[in-house]
Amino acid sequence: MFGAVLRHLRKAAGYTQEGLAADIPCDRTLVTRVESATRVPQDTFVRKCDELLGTGTILIDLWSQVDWYPSVEHPDWFKQRAEMDARAIALYEYQTQVIPGLLQTKNYAHALFSLVNDDAHIDEPVRARMSRQHRFLMTDGPLLIAVLDESCLRNVVGDSEVMREQCAHLLQVGELPNIRIQVAPSSRPGILRPNTSMSLITLPDDKRWVYSESLDRGHFSKDPTVFAQHLQLYDVLRADALSALESAALISEVLEGHGHHGQARPRRDVAQEQLQRAQRRQLHRNSPRYPRLRPGG
Repeated sequence: MFGAVLRHLRKAAGYTQEGLAADIPCDRTLVTRVESATRVPQDTFVRKCDELLGTGTILIDLWSQVDWYPSVEHPDWFKQRAEMDARAIALYEYQTQVIPGLLQTKNYAHALFSLVNDDAHIDEPVRARMSRQHRFLMTDGPLLIAVLDESCLRNVVGDSEVMREQCAHLLQVGELPNIRIQVAPSSRPGILRPNTSMSLITLPDDKRWVYSESLDRGHFSKDPTVFAQHLQLYDVLRADALSALESAALISEVLEGHGHHGQARPRRDVAQEQLQRAQRRQLHRNSPRYPRLRPGG
């Protein structure tokens, strides 16, 4: 329904798919996939369409009413966590080995599930995973702070194209006002890292939960002492990790590396490189200045 309405309004405004994509701006395939109901649009895309098509708030009002993921089924052991994601007002995550589910692209999730499921049983868990992301990717969504061990970026899931898309997605969502992404780099062995991935979840009733996973089940604790211990560990980890800006630089480096012969290039220490650049600028400022010769001068 949403795709059909968007197509009708686009044509009424005299836009082609290519023209609308150029003015948003985005790739034309995004407009095509939204209109054909094979891609769930983000609210920023929808608001821009309303603006360009002169439709007031018609599209964003309709978007907010659509059940984008009807009849999604989560594994029994994960249902409680999914219900928490649907209500959470703040979520602090630490992830190792793979990108956390709330930040995965559809292709990354598909490649990940294909490692353990046959083709006939991949679409449903992918849809379930994508359904959890929707409210966090809204411009006024809940707070989401994610600290990623560098292994999340270095472990190739799918192929280089999947990883390029995934890294680009991290850079994009990291610019949302409610999301911050930091990386704990492998070049800093002194960082105190949890021995497993974990989530610290705050619900509207001010109840706080610690969540972690083993191979085939989730583990929950609402003990205030346990939460306080894990929060302290998380705060120290965040302080020692790269800043959001430094992390974006490292993610960009990994993204670019996947365009070189399908392999990620060896990493540089981003913080050290930035320090060296600052030192070079300082040396330049302190060096003697000589007048430049100008043509005809």
